[in-house]
Amino acid sequence: MAKSKAARKVLDSYVIKGTHKVVKAGDCVLLRASDPGNPPYVARLEKIEVDGRNNVKVYVRWYYRPEESMGGRRQFHGAKELFLSDHYDIQSGDTIEGKCTVHTFKSYTKLESVSAEDYFCRFEYKASTGGFTPDRVAVYCKCEMPYNPDDLMVQCEACKDWFHPSCMNLSQEQVKKMDHYVCPDCDSSGQQEGDKRQGNGEGGSQLEDSKTWPTDSGSQDGEKKSRNSHRVFPRSEQKPEPKKRKR
Repeated sequence: MAKSKAARKVLDSYVIKGTHKVVKAGDCVLLRASDPGNPPYVARLEKIEVDGRNNVKVYVRWYYRPEESMGGRRQFHGAKELFLSDHYDIQSGDTIEGKCTVHTFKSYTKLESVSAEDYFCRFEYKASTGGFTPDRVAVYCKCEMPYNPDDLMVQCEACKDWFHPSCMNLSQEQVKKMDHYVCPDCDSSGQQEGDKRQGNGEGGSQLEDSKTWPTDSGSQDGEKKSRNSHRVFPRSEQKPEPKKRKR
């Protein structure tokens, strides 16, 4: 006689093995990597099930680190940056090591301190094609690079653009001591030119649309104005290697 398939039941929550931490659908979790030398995987729980033998399975949507994407890690990617992928999977509940928080890009830039369990996501990533959503970028400074929240930047009071100290031949110590900053272009050409660059004319539009990097989502909701120019976020010393997830 054929054995009947064990009935599955959807659980509202699950207690992480060996801890008292409770997770539920919608939470972000850390899952044990297949290689013990690698950092844990990060995923969002979609559903938790238990079968008749009390085996817990979790349905997850993976986050990718920049170095795991087709384009690899780029200069503007933060150390704690993740991409929400379209890669779904099923894992044993026993592989969950802990909980974490994946912030929006805007809320991450406002954190006073960043813990080991804090990450941020500003892009969705299509694993099969390497495509990003959104697919364009806002750029800053004369180097025209997207904003990396790990890097110190200073805002010009005239044109309102943001600049890396090194690009302006300044040290971070000099920038931190400044009460005001005016970039060389505005300092030489005056406020009128600064207002022209800040406004809605073609110059500003072309700057933000000139590259086809993934778009900085913060640029669409006033993040330029709200960013603290003297905030420096800690950068992780460990750079995880690309990994393969268990299927």
